[in-house]
Amino acid sequence: MIDIKVPAVGESISEVTLVKWLKQDGAWVERDELLCELESEKATFELNAEQAGILKIIAQESATLSIGDIACSIDDKATRPEGAALKAEEAKAPAKQTEAKPQKSEATKPQTTDVKATPVAKSIMAEKQVSPSQVKGSGSLGRIMKHDVLEALSNPGRKGGDDAFSRNDRREKMSNLRKTVSRRLVEAKNTTAMLTTFNEVDMSRIMEIRAKYKETFKETHGVNLGFMSFFAKACCIALQEWPSVNAYIDGEEIIFHDYCDISIAVSAPKGLVVPVIRNAESLSMAEIEAKVVELAKKARENKLSMEEMTGGTFTLTNGGVFGSLMSTPIINIPQSAILGMHKIQERPMVINGKIEARPMMYLALSYDHRIIDGRESVSFLVRVKDLLENPELLLIGKDPVQALLEV
Repeated sequence: MIDIKVPAVGESISEVTLVKWLKQDGAWVERDELLCELESEKATFELNAEQAGILKIIAQESATLSIGDIACSIDDKATRPEGAALKAEEAKAPAKQTEAKPQKSEATKPQTTDVKATPVAKSIMAEKQVSPSQVKGSGSLGRIMKHDVLEALSNPGRKGGDDAFSRNDRREKMSNLRKTVSRRLVEAKNTTAMLTTFNEVDMSRIMEIRAKYKETFKETHGVNLGFMSFFAKACCIALQEWPSVNAYIDGEEIIFHDYCDISIAVSAPKGLVVPVIRNAESLSMAEIEAKVVELAKKARENKLSMEEMTGGTFTLTNGGVFGSLMSTPIINIPQSAILGMHKIQERPMVINGKIEARPMMYLALSYDHRIIDGRESVSFLVRVKDLLENPELLLIGKDPVQALLEV
């Protein structure tokens, strides 16, 4: 019998939550087969079978386990059941290519064939694309009548059927990740002198560049040309010019960084995670875009490692993807600053005495006033704005003509 214990996943991690068993108790498992999902306060990881055998589950789902606790055991002396050998061989064999059959798309019209409704009511629901769940039937045994459908159409958005006037509550245990996010956000508010300064950026030049080069860029590098590489590049230049924004307090000392490890806030299925792009100042635009895609994919699949989520000297967060026009982001401690990007929206701007519609984005820089003075925070944000509105400056950090003239 082999005991499968919770492994050490980081210096500061002392306990994890058993999220879900992927195999049933008493099932035959192969060596290295995935057994269960565990969640620490920073990441999700999996336990593998160390040997083939019969699985005996010890820890139950949602249980909190300490590092070194036994999650399950495997009877490696057990006789392999008939058929298990065949399944093992099938698992090793390459999957056969099967001709994909075109699947029928979800019907845009509600399915009403099995609904208790009068023929006229069914016809109206099909024509007006009304789901039966949106209609509360007033007929015998809840049968949907014509006037029920007409009432639902005249009161759009009102819940009907079994959901009408529901008063149900649900109680769920907070995940370790959610508890950690909550604790760190409160800690950031309580332990830093946080202040936010705002500015706005005309995104015209960047949008022109993307429209002109997006196809060539993708063909050359295999990734899309997004906004994140422009912002990361601009921030790296500004961070090196204003080093206090790239530093943080450690006790009575300030730790400055000669490199830019940019944290990217990503909304993952189990909560907010902040993976890190290491040495972003040394990466090309394509390398930054590729790293963003890689980290975002891992975040969605809960496959980020501890190394990919720790560290970071400055954070970028983009609330614009969800439609946010303006916000005050909270510092990702122990960092001293975070830049919030927002929705691009056309607004009337005065350009050379004339009113023009321009694609504008509000920027918000939240910073720790204990280490970053107002002059530094405002100058940093103005520098980022200047770099984004004049993307050619991102190449060497200054105007090419000024560089030529050495002025």
